[in-house]
Amino acid sequence: MESHVTSVTHVIQLAVAPVFLLTAIATLISALNVRLGRAVDRSRVLREAESRSEEADRRHVLEQMMLARRIHLAYLAILSAVLAGLFVCLVVASAFVGVLLEADLAKLLAALFILAMMLLIASLSFFLREIYLAVSSRARIELPAAPAQAAGR
Repeated sequence: MESHVTSVTHVIQLAVAPVFLLTAIATLISALNVRLGRAVDRSRVLREAESRSEEADRRHVLEQMMLARRIHLAYLAILSAVLAGLFVCLVVASAFVGVLLEADLAKLLAALFILAMMLLIASLSFFLREIYLAVSSRARIELPAAPAQAAGR
């Protein structure tokens, strides 16, 4: 009986690191969700905006296309982060199952953790690409001058 308590206690100690990883993944998902929401809101504003000229229409279409790409990347990043979180949860659960059943699940735990890390890398890569598109699209899509700048000319 004492060895089971010691084994479970040891697994609990080992499960602390993945729990911190889950906190980091949740924070990443939260940031991605905010970015996704802003892109969707901007897309709605553009769809409802009345055009004043062909040039404005062209800019709106270009921005809508860029927003569609950004929304897709944010979705993929969120999907990858959620899957990474699920795999981390499977790592923790499998560790406890292994102790309770006295089974050697080391290879399964390693495989699940590697998959979780690969998905987290994918999520961060999609996130980085979405940020790059957001920053670079501001330079490519010619935006009208702000009223204060136009008055100063």
